[in-house]
Amino acid sequence: GVLLINLGTPNSTSWWDIRRYLKEFLSDRRVIEVNPFIWQIILNVFILTFRPSKTAHAYKKIWRKENNESPLLFFTRNQASKLAKKIGNEKIIIDFAMRYGNPSISSRLNKLKGEGCENIIILPLYPQYAAATTATVCDEVYKSLMKMRWQPSLQIIPHYESEPIYIDALVKSINKKISELSWKPDLIVASYHGIPKKYFDKGDPYHCYCQKTSRLIIEKFN
Repeated sequence: GVLLINLGTPNSTSWWDIRRYLKEFLSDRRVIEVNPFIWQIILNVFILTFRPSKTAHAYKKIWRKENNESPLLFFTRNQASKLAKKIGNEKIIIDFAMRYGNPSISSRLNKLKGEGCENIIILPLYPQYAAATTATVCDEVYKSLMKMRWQPSLQIIPHYESEPIYIDALVKSINKKISELSWKPDLIVASYHGIPKKYFDKGDPYHCYCQKTSRLIIEKFN
């Protein structure tokens, strides 16, 4: 079994579904590394009271109304489906899960086990490792395994920021976009999600991996 894992999504744009999603996400100690007692007060009294409405408004702008789901769910499912068509067969099952929200990691691991998978590869869809992304996926995977009496063998792919095929794919994507333009850009900006500087100071390698990916893209462009 191969399990692709993405960040997550609320089930709908309703206030309660958004609140439930934000509570799970922002209660993760890997994501918010502050005093948990103080943070729970801030989270439950202030953030989860006022933030869901604002977040719901933003989600409604991008929500896919034709099938009532978020873009992240739609594209992650398509990614898993296309990967299954390329490498899936009677011996390899491809599936996907979300770290926060549904489909949950636990449900998909149990589904794969129920389909007879004795060996499972976990692929967090974060090329550059960070504790707040890849590590929290590992946390949830291990937590799910702790509840299983019979456990599959497990392999986790922690990062792939410098894999040649990944770099090639990025360069091809950029070249495709450039070929569609009627002008030549003077500068290409690579944008990454950020982490607090104190996470980096504690040893999180994310910043370094982002630098590495950017350098390899530049070298590939020559």
